[in-house]
Amino acid sequence: MFDTSGKAPLRQFNGHNKAVHVTHFTSDKFRIMSGSDDYTSRLWDIPNSTEIQSYKEHTDYIRCGCTSNLNTDIFVTGSYDHTVKVFDTRTDQSVMTMEHGQPVESVLLYPSGGLLVSAGGRYVKVWDMLKGGQLLVSLRNHHKTVTCLCLSSSGQRLFSGSLDRHVKVYSTATYKVVHSFDYPTSILSLALAPEDEMIVVGMTNGVLNLRHRKQNEEKHEFAPKKRRPAYRYFVKGKDYVPKQDDILVSKPVRTHLKKYDKLLKSFEVSKALDVVLQQEIRVRTPEVTVGVMQELNRRGTLKNALAGRDEKQLSLLLSFLLRNIVDPRFCHVLISVAEIISDIYFPVIGQSSVIDRHFVKLQELIERELDYQGELMEVLGMLDTLFATMTSKKELLEPENTANNVLKQQQTESMVTT
Repeated sequence: MFDTSGKAPLRQFNGHNKAVHVTHFTSDKFRIMSGSDDYTSRLWDIPNSTEIQSYKEHTDYIRCGCTSNLNTDIFVTGSYDHTVKVFDTRTDQSVMTMEHGQPVESVLLYPSGGLLVSAGGRYVKVWDMLKGGQLLVSLRNHHKTVTCLCLSSSGQRLFSGSLDRHVKVYSTATYKVVHSFDYPTSILSLALAPEDEMIVVGMTNGVLNLRHRKQNEEKHEFAPKKRRPAYRYFVKGKDYVPKQDDILVSKPVRTHLKKYDKLLKSFEVSKALDVVLQQEIRVRTPEVTVGVMQELNRRGTLKNALAGRDEKQLSLLLSFLLRNIVDPRFCHVLISVAEIISDIYFPVIGQSSVIDRHFVKLQELIERELDYQGELMEVLGMLDTLFATMTSKKELLEPENTANNVLKQQQTESMVTT
């Protein structure tokens, strides 16, 4: 037993010698019932971590069970021996046994405690507990084994999930199917969110499927129809010229996302890159194309977006690099793009003359740019040396100028005194 706010176990109960498939708290929250493949069902005391009682009446695996919400001493188990047993912890044996006729996969007690539902094989059966476990109704609406049961919060709908990929919804008043959900694979588990706002289904392919309940919009049949505004309402104030003391409040303009922004928002990275590589964008606004590439690189999905392209698409990419890779605004992003493209498509070099020419041109362009950068660094070094020499000469001349100025000032003062 674990606390949901921590990782360390709070209690451990040892006693079963085979797999345990069922555990439930009793309604007082001080005890736990369990059912196992060792054919036994046990009752455990939580504070002391000890076994209170053990029942061994089933002759096959116990795969389902539930506890009563009204009585803390009542719990139910279902087994592959085709039986459903009701136990009272105040006695040493079961107080009621129902023969389902098929291996029991799921059991469910109504909140009132008067009705019990069992599922196994293709059948869902409802038992009257107040009449000693008498069969009330037997439902056969699935084509394969029914694996799970669930009851709505109001108690008016009963749900059953099956290996036939369907969830059936029954009315508890008539036990007729009122709705059905279809899923892609077989269903193993089923649950409802509080207030029945969402249905959760676990399937054999490892997927957990969630469906939200549609809110029924209230229809007011006799509500008066609203009068639509006239044309003059819309043109009112269009020709008004604001005065000098007026405060003009502009109407907010709704911004619409570009197509590539929508694709990025839906994580369709390859399609987003295709959109910004269209001629209208890559030629007129190359900064948009580079910006999308930079965003993909930040997300770590640039390699996925660049991979898997045919000769035409790859040629388009290389042409864009040849046009913009030496631009100081884009070079730091496009160099990374060029490296990724080289790593991905290195094995296919030599299979297309068009792609090979682009790679050769790209190599020559980068080498030429490196030569320019080297020459610029040399010029920068010479300029630094020249500036340093000029600074040192200026520092030497400053003391001489200061001495000459002092001498001239003294001569001027002596002449004035004379």
